[in-house]
Amino acid sequence: MIDGTAGVSGHRNADERLLDDPQALAERDPGGMLRHTASAGAQVRESAALAAEANLSVLADEGRPRAVVIAGIGTAGRTGDVLATVAGPRCPVPVIAHRSAGVPGWVGAADVVIAISASGRSPEALGAAEAAHRRGARLVAVGPAESQLHSVAERARAPFIPVPRRAPARASLWGLTVPVLLAARALGLVKVNEADLAETAARLDADADRSRPTAESFVNPAKSLALGLAGSIPIVWGSSPLAAVAARRFGDTLSANARYPVVTGALGEAGRGRVGLLDGVFGGLAEGERDIFADPDESDGEGTRLRLVLLRDGGLNAEDDADEPLAVEERRADAVQTLAERRGVRCDVVTAEGGSALERLASLVAVPDFASIYLALAHGLDPMAVPAITEMKELANQ
Repeated sequence: MIDGTAGVSGHRNADERLLDDPQALAERDPGGMLRHTASAGAQVRESAALAAEANLSVLADEGRPRAVVIAGIGTAGRTGDVLATVAGPRCPVPVIAHRSAGVPGWVGAADVVIAISASGRSPEALGAAEAAHRRGARLVAVGPAESQLHSVAERARAPFIPVPRRAPARASLWGLTVPVLLAARALGLVKVNEADLAETAARLDADADRSRPTAESFVNPAKSLALGLAGSIPIVWGSSPLAAVAARRFGDTLSANARYPVVTGALGEAGRGRVGLLDGVFGGLAEGERDIFADPDESDGEGTRLRLVLLRDGGLNAEDDADEPLAVEERRADAVQTLAERRGVRCDVVTAEGGSALERLASLVAVPDFASIYLALAHGLDPMAVPAITEMKELANQ
């Protein structure tokens, strides 16, 4: 047990038995991160209904913008990556995720700024909204009702989309993403229809049921993934641009919920250099010294090793105008799995399912989201409370 001045508590080795004890899971998750994460499907439905009540049609009155800036930090900032990948390479204008205060210097009346904040008070979103108003850019704000961001939107007479019931920002990806997608649809930048939203919500509901606390580890994909990652250095690569967004999302949740260091990115980029990690001191060099008769899923105390998680998309249509041909992405994914196998680096594969880009993204995000929480709980960590974040804010504000 570690007890420090920052209030950190937990244990270094994961307790597999704990994950099959629903009562113990509930006791170690007092903030309800599992419950909040299970609300993803409901977030899609509620956010779509709230967006329908906002006057988004005014966004189209001035025609297509020159560019769209998605302003936010953390999970809010990740919504810009989701929009860019769902819109795809045929999007008629650039979509730019902006993760610092204010807006880029070139933003003006020809552009649209979408400011997002789960709390409604992040300096990045507030600064962007105020700067957009000063420069005459069209503004859309997404955040809690009666928040500071809501007030800025009212002063700017800009559309405001309230987020669903309060949940931690990390567990609010879908509540923040759907308003961004629907605002972009109003601008004619993305094709997302009601059927896509309904199927995405159903997919998230189904994965939440498969990953529920009462489902035992051997039938629960999230618990199985968490136990496979326990004690490792995770490398999460996505085979396509859409899968790479899911990979980075998994990196976010592994770091914030389970406090694990993680390498994430696109498999194409990894193939230019980072794939060399499989040969390194945590990869092939370590695996080459492993006892061939040892249980591959049990730590032998000889050091931390890599664990590869490959998120495979597969695409919807091989003829789509994509950044790279589907066949190239698939061959690259096959190759990295072969490389990992040859070096003894264990690999988990999550494969996308669904009939739309949004549903396929959901199928790559849902189980890993739960896995990051189960990994935290297996180590006795409260996934909601991150003392280092509070301390950093206090120190930075001195």
